[in-house]
Amino acid sequence: MSYPGYPPTGYPAFPGYPPAGQESSFPPPGQYSYPSGFPPVGGGAYPPTPSSGYPGAGGYPGAGGYPAPGGYPSAPQPGGAPSYPGGQGFGAPPSGAGFSGYPQPPSQSYGGGPVQVPLPGGFPVGPMPSQYPGGQSPYPSQPASMTQGTQGTIQPAANFDAMRDAEILRKAMKGFGTDEQAIVDVVANRSNDQRQKIKAAFKTMYGKDLIKDLKSELSGNMEELILALFMPPTYYDAWSLQNAMKGAGTQERVLIEILCTRTNQEIREIVRCYQSEFGRDLEKDIRSDTSGHFERLLVSMCQGNRDENQNVNHQLAQEDAQRLYQAGEGRLGTDESCFNMILATRSFPQLKATMEAYSRVANRDLLSSVGREFSGNVESGLKTILQCVLNRPAFFAERLYYSMKGAGTDDSTLVRIVVTRSELDLVQIKQMFIQMYQKTLGTMIASDTSGDYRRLLLAIVGQ
Repeated sequence: MSYPGYPPTGYPAFPGYPPAGQESSFPPPGQYSYPSGFPPVGGGAYPPTPSSGYPGAGGYPGAGGYPAPGGYPSAPQPGGAPSYPGGQGFGAPPSGAGFSGYPQPPSQSYGGGPVQVPLPGGFPVGPMPSQYPGGQSPYPSQPASMTQGTQGTIQPAANFDAMRDAEILRKAMKGFGTDEQAIVDVVANRSNDQRQKIKAAFKTMYGKDLIKDLKSELSGNMEELILALFMPPTYYDAWSLQNAMKGAGTQERVLIEILCTRTNQEIREIVRCYQSEFGRDLEKDIRSDTSGHFERLLVSMCQGNRDENQNVNHQLAQEDAQRLYQAGEGRLGTDESCFNMILATRSFPQLKATMEAYSRVANRDLLSSVGREFSGNVESGLKTILQCVLNRPAFFAERLYYSMKGAGTDDSTLVRIVVTRSELDLVQIKQMFIQMYQKTLGTMIASDTSGDYRRLLLAIVGQ
C-alpha cells in the first residue's frame, strides 16, 4: 500500500531554536542538570547545543545522592519492579523556581501534508514492495496538524505546594493499608521537576526518605512506575541503559530506543550521569556488551555529535543518496560503514532530504533497503534513526503497541516510554496510535493492565 504526501516538495527553513526569550533557565550550579528540551517531532530537528556548555564534574549531586557503583541489583524479572537502592533518593532536586516543565519547541511546518490514509497495523513488517509510486513512503508521514511543536500530557501543576503534597503522601502511607488513589492523584499531576521538590520536602519535614517509604508500600509494576516517575529524566535514561546491560544477556531494544532517539545534549548528559552515578564508562560497557556493526552504530550514537544545523543541503542529500545506493542495492554485499557514517552524522532534516533523494535514485525507499541489506540489531538501530527522521511519535506509538500486543505485556517498555515521553510528545504519540491502530492508547492500556498500575498509567496518558 502506498501513502500520499511523502515525500513533500522542498523544505521550509527551520526557525532558530530555542526561540528568542524562551531559553529555559536551569537549576543553579551543583544541582542535577536536566536536559534542555527534546527535538521537535516529525523531522526530529535537534536544538543546537547551548553555548553554556555542559556541567563540570560538580554538576551532579554528591556521591551520597545516588547509590554507590554496583549498588543496583540485577535486572527485574518480567512484570516485577527493579529494586532500587535506599540512600538519599535519586538526586537532589533543584532549588528555587527552577524550570517548569520543558520548553515547547517552536511551531514548524516540517514534513508532508496530512496523511489521508490510516495505516492499518502500524509500520510494515517484513519485505516491502520494491517500488513506491512517486517515491511515497511506507511509513506514516507527520500530519500538518502535528508539526506545530510537541506537547506532553503532564503539565506542571499550578499553585504547586511541595510541603502540602509531601503531607498528602505521608498520610496515604500511614497506618494500615495504603491510599493508592491519593498517591496517584499527586504523582500523575505533577511535573518531574515538582516531584523532585516533593521528595526534598518529605525528607525535610519527616526525616524519612520518600522513595524508601514508597518502596515499602508498593510492589510489582506499580512500584516500578512510581519510582521511574520520581527519577530525574537524565538519571532514568542512564539507569535504564545500565539495567539493560547488567547480568547475563543484553536488552538491545532498550539501548536502541534511548541512544538512537535522544538529542546530542541529552546523550552527553546521559554519558556524564552514567559515569558519575554508576562509576562506569558507557562506551566501554557498550563495547563489552555488543559487537560488530551494531557496536559501531551505538558507539557512534553515544558520542552525541550529530550535526544539528537545521539548513538542508540538497546537493549533499543527492550525493549521500547515491553513496547509500552504491553501498547497498547497487552492489554485491553491503558497505555497512557508509550507512553508519551518513545515518550517525547528518542532521535529521538533512536525512529526510536524503531519504527523498534515495527513493528517486533507487526506486525504493531507504527503510526497505535497510531491511534488505541488514538484519538483527543493526537493522533495528538504523531503522529507528530513519523512523525518527520521518515521524518520531509514530516510532514510539509502534513501540507501545508491540509492548502490549499478543500474550503478556512488556511492562518495562510500557513504563519507560509513558514516563519518558509524558512531558514531551505523548499527545502526538496518542494521535499517531489512533491513526496507526484504529484504537486509543488508553483502551489498549486498560485491557492489558489492572489495578492501581492501570489507574496511574491512564492518569498519565490522560484518559
